[in-house]
Amino acid sequence: MRSPESAVSRPAPSTGLIITVLALCGTLVSLQQTLVLPLLPDFPEILGTTSDNASWLVTVTLLTAAVGTPIVSRLADMFGKRLMLILCMWAVIVGSIVAALSTSLEVVLVGRGLTGLGACLVPVGISIMRDHLPADRVGSGVALMSATLGIGGAIGMPLAGVIYQSFDWHTLFYVSGGFAVVMLVAVHLVVPESTVKTRGRFDYVGALLLSVALTCFLLAVSKAGSWGWLDPLTLSLLSVALIVLAAWVPWELRTGQPLVDIRTSMRRTVLLTNSASVLVGFAMFANFLTSVQQVQMPSDTGYGFGLSVVSTGLFMLPSGILMVAMAPVAATLIRRHGPRAVLITGSLVMAVGFIGRSLLHGSVLEVMVTSGLASLGTALAFAAMPTLIMRAVPITETASANGLNTLLRSIGTSSASAMVAAVFAASMVTTASGEDAPTFTAYQVVFWAGAGAALGAALITAFVRRPARVVEPVDAHVGRGTAGERTQVQPEGELPELLVRGRVLSPQGRPMRQAVATVLHPDGRHVDWGRTDNDGRFALALPEAGRYLLIVSAEGWAPQSGLVELGADEPQAITMTRRLLLSGHVTDAGRPLGDVLISLIKHSGEYVATTQADATGTYEIGLPPSGRYVITVVDHATGRTRSRALTVLSTSTTLDIDIDIETGIPRPLERAGPTPAALP
Repeated sequence: MRSPESAVSRPAPSTGLIITVLALCGTLVSLQQTLVLPLLPDFPEILGTTSDNASWLVTVTLLTAAVGTPIVSRLADMFGKRLMLILCMWAVIVGSIVAALSTSLEVVLVGRGLTGLGACLVPVGISIMRDHLPADRVGSGVALMSATLGIGGAIGMPLAGVIYQSFDWHTLFYVSGGFAVVMLVAVHLVVPESTVKTRGRFDYVGALLLSVALTCFLLAVSKAGSWGWLDPLTLSLLSVALIVLAAWVPWELRTGQPLVDIRTSMRRTVLLTNSASVLVGFAMFANFLTSVQQVQMPSDTGYGFGLSVVSTGLFMLPSGILMVAMAPVAATLIRRHGPRAVLITGSLVMAVGFIGRSLLHGSVLEVMVTSGLASLGTALAFAAMPTLIMRAVPITETASANGLNTLLRSIGTSSASAMVAAVFAASMVTTASGEDAPTFTAYQVVFWAGAGAALGAALITAFVRRPARVVEPVDAHVGRGTAGERTQVQPEGELPELLVRGRVLSPQGRPMRQAVATVLHPDGRHVDWGRTDNDGRFALALPEAGRYLLIVSAEGWAPQSGLVELGADEPQAITMTRRLLLSGHVTDAGRPLGDVLISLIKHSGEYVATTQADATGTYEIGLPPSGRYVITVVDHATGRTRSRALTVLSTSTTLDIDIDIETGIPRPLERAGPTPAALP
C-alpha cells in the first residue's frame, strides 16, 4: 500500500488518458476474438488435426470469456478493479506466449483459453470509468470503450491476414502478447485503483454452479452445428445446463453475498436492459458474420464478390471506424435524451440496416453501407446499455452488474453464430465453379432474424421507465422550471470520493442480511444504495462527507429513515426497532377465546407459521412477504375450526376472527349396524 506522501507526489492522470488506456484495453479484447479467424481453414494442416478440432480454437476462447466474466467482475468489486484488470492482462500475455511457443493443438488451446480471460477487461474497465471519471465524461468514456469492440474486430481480420501472409503463424500470438505487455505497462502507470469495494467472502458455490451451467450451454450451442441439435450429447449438455441453473438461482437468492445479485438483476431496468442485450448481441454478430462471409463468397453465387481475407478486412474497417467516431455522438445523445432513448434508437437503426441488407446487395458499396448502418446502431446500443445498468445498481456492484450484461451479450453472439451455421448448412448448393456455398435465401433468413432481434430489443427497452425528475426549491442551482420551482434530471453519475460502511442489526443485535440501505441528498436526488451481506454490512459511495437522507428497509420490518451526517470516521450502525406483524383477536360469539392454535399457510398451500393465542385470544405472527394467505383458528377443546383468506401488503395487518360460524369440514356420520361393505 502506498504511503500518503507517495500518493501526493504522484500527479493524478488526466481523464482523457484514463479513457484512452481503457479503450485500448477493449481493443485488445476484441482482437483476441478475430485474430485466428482467417487462419481457421489452414489450422487443420498446420496443427495436424481435423477442421472440427481446429474450431475449438475459437470455442475455447468463447467458453473461458463467458465463464470468467461474472467471476472476475465480482472479484473486481471485492478486491479492486485495477488489480483484476492487471491479472486479466497477465492472462492474455501468458496465453499468447504459450500459443506462440507451441506446435500442438492441445497446448495452443490452453493458450487460447487464457487469452479468452481478456474479455473480462470490458465490464471491469467500464466500472473503473464510473468510479474515477467526472460525471460529464462517464458517458463518452463508456461509449468509446464499447465502440472499441467494433474497431478491434475490424482491425483483427486484415491484420491477421497480412501477418500470416508475411510471417509465420506464431507471429500472430507474439503481436497479441506484445500489445498486451504495452497495455499492462499503461495500466500500471495510468489507471488508479478504486476505493469502492465490497467486503465479504467470495461465493464459491455460486461460481461453480454458474460455470458448469454456462459451459454446458455454450458448448452445446457452439458445437450443435457439427454435432447436430438432436444429438444425444447436445441434448444432454442443454439438460445439464438447465438443471444446474435451476439449482443456482435459489442458491444466489439464499446467500448473503451472491456472485450475481438476482434481486438486483430482477429490478425492472436491469432485467429489461439485460434482455435487450441478448437480442442486440445476436443482431450485432449476425451482421458481422454475414458481412464477412458474403463478400468472400464466389461471384458466381450471384451475391458474393470473391474478396480475399485482407480485402475483407479492409471492407470491414470503415464500420469499425464508424463505431469509434460515433462514441462522442452517442455520449452527447445519452446526456441529452437519456440512455433509454438511445438504446431504442440504436436498435431501430440496426433493424433498418438489416432490412437494407436484404434489399440492397448488388455491389460491395451497397453491402458496406447497409452493414455500416447496422454497425452504427450497434455503437449507439452498446454505449447506452452499460449506462442504463450503472444507473440502476449500487456503485459497489457496478463491475459484477456490467459483467452479467457482457455475459448475456456473449450468449446472444453465440446464439447468432449457431443460428447462422445451422441456416447456412441447411441451404448449401454447389456453384458453377464447383464450390459449396449457401443460397442468398439463407442470408435473407439471417437478415430478417437480425431485424426481428433488433426490433425486439427496441420493444423491450420501451418498457424501461424514464428517469424521474426532481423538483427543487427556487434557490437550487439548476435551470428554472415552473414558477417558484426548479426541475432537474437526476445526474448521470457522481464522482465518488467517500465510501461509507455500516451495519443493520435486529433488536437482539443479530446481523440482518438482505436489508437495503439507500442514501439520498436532502433535496431527494439519489446518490447510492446497497444490500447487506451475511454480517449485516453495507457500503455506500458518496461524493463527499455531509448531511444525507439515509433510508433502511428490511423484509418484515418497518423502514427507518433520518437526516444524518455521513463521513468516513466511524461506520453507521442501524438497529431495526419495529417488527411488522400480522395480529388480531380470536373470539367466540363476541367473547375472547384464548389458548387456541393459529396456523398460517400461503394461498397455494405452503406452510408459513404456527402460533398460540394467549388467554385473551390475542395472537401475533411476524409479517410474511406480500401475497395471499389463509389463516386458520383451531379450538382443540371443542374441535371447531375457522379459516379466513387475507391479502398481506407491506404494512402491519390486523385480522380479528370469530370462531362461532359454521365453516368447518363436516365430519362423517357415525352409524350403527353393519358396515356398507356388509350390506347386500
